[in-house]
Amino acid sequence: MSVLKLLLVAVLFLRAAPARATRRDGMFDSGIRMPIEREREWEKFEGDREAEDVGGTRWAILVAGSSGFGNYRHQSDVCHAYQILRRGGLREENIVVFMYDDIAGHAMNPRPGVIINHPEGEDVYSGVPKDYTGESVTAANLYAVLLGDRSAVKGGSGKVVNSSANDRIFLYYSDHGGPGVLGMPNLPFLYAMDFIEVLKKKHAARGYEEMVMYIEACESGSVFEGIMPQDLNIYVTTASNAQESSFGTYCPGMDPPAPPEYITCLGDLYSVAWMEDSETHNLKRETIRQQYQVVKQRTSNFNTYSAGSHVMEYGSKNIKEERLYLYQGFDPDSLNLPPNGIRRETPMGVINQRDADLHFLWQMYRRSENGSEKKAQILEQIVRTMKHRTHLDSSVEMIGALLFGPENGSSVLNEVRNPGLPLVDDWNCLKSTVRLFESRCGSLTQYGMKHMRAFANICNRGLRPEKVAEACKSACGGHDLGLLHPTNCGFSA
Repeated sequence: MSVLKLLLVAVLFLRAAPARATRRDGMFDSGIRMPIEREREWEKFEGDREAEDVGGTRWAILVAGSSGFGNYRHQSDVCHAYQILRRGGLREENIVVFMYDDIAGHAMNPRPGVIINHPEGEDVYSGVPKDYTGESVTAANLYAVLLGDRSAVKGGSGKVVNSSANDRIFLYYSDHGGPGVLGMPNLPFLYAMDFIEVLKKKHAARGYEEMVMYIEACESGSVFEGIMPQDLNIYVTTASNAQESSFGTYCPGMDPPAPPEYITCLGDLYSVAWMEDSETHNLKRETIRQQYQVVKQRTSNFNTYSAGSHVMEYGSKNIKEERLYLYQGFDPDSLNLPPNGIRRETPMGVINQRDADLHFLWQMYRRSENGSEKKAQILEQIVRTMKHRTHLDSSVEMIGALLFGPENGSSVLNEVRNPGLPLVDDWNCLKSTVRLFESRCGSLTQYGMKHMRAFANICNRGLRPEKVAEACKSACGGHDLGLLHPTNCGFSA
């Protein structure tokens, strides 16, 4: 690899993380609490309407949709969320955890058996149940768990959300995403309309009173834009709108940095925003609306949207006036903490989620011994990754030119529909178009998920499948798919 190409790779990382911050007092205080006088404070809540029993059972589903040490942050996010819910009083049997579970014991983990979500954070992995791990982390199992359908579950612990009409459900998801899809470590992806149909079934079965969902992923707003009903008693917030990336944070070389022995990002900006807010406030006093406002500001990186994203909300927005403890529980150690408050903070160093894998590889390369075989292997992996990205981008561009002409192809594929309209009118067409593309051009991978809008726009133009198949064949004919052939790694749809 030439020196010029190597410099171009380095520039990618420098551009990916423009937000810098100076270390400030309190930066690492998210989990620190002052001593409290519990008995006196409990008396203050006696007779308080918001301190009454929930009246039903709290349930939670926590989903990390990725695998691999370069995606450390997603499983770290989910483990941290589990600890917050457990401290809040949710019972283990009512929390279902999906995570590949290949991080804590990974050979590259500098603290074997430990996962942290904050540069000075404690272990968040201890005690996390292994409900659905490895090959059982699938979209189909997630649907079955949410519906309480134990017979449809394949593998895993068999734990499901066996909820009733007066129960509340909290669902948190962290991973990569693309227009209309959320990633899973085992293909296929989670497609928006499939997920919405599951939510409708759960509502029709009277399987909950209310549900709150927090979704961390690129273009996560597109999963709900134009298709999320407002009458399901479900409130959703997403880390980004329908056309932008979300961001990883607490990364090597950024401010605040991961500990020096780590070569991967510890968390995601939206995720650490809501969790660190929950840990530093009294959730019997704080409303969902208040947390939304705090998270919205912090996820924008304090209005520096070039290194932050727009937190969005969908569904039944009347739920926002309720207290957070109804979904996340209540930690008695938080009695003396304020109900809410926006702290003045400076922007955090972040990286685009889609570039975090390259950042990880680059850190490995930098720290490897010069002239070693390992350094050469990592460099080759960087080259392969960049080549496949270039192949995907150029293939989609060529298909657009073949279908709509060289003058119009790019504009048609990148066209964004007006707010309130779904990504695509025919979701089955979207799935079949993805399969056509992958059969000729190779797996989309987590990077290629960004092209889902292009495939959706092809469907919205009503082109015949035969014409699309011919364009894919022409664009990718003769390309050696190798290990990225979908027969090896599975189809995304």
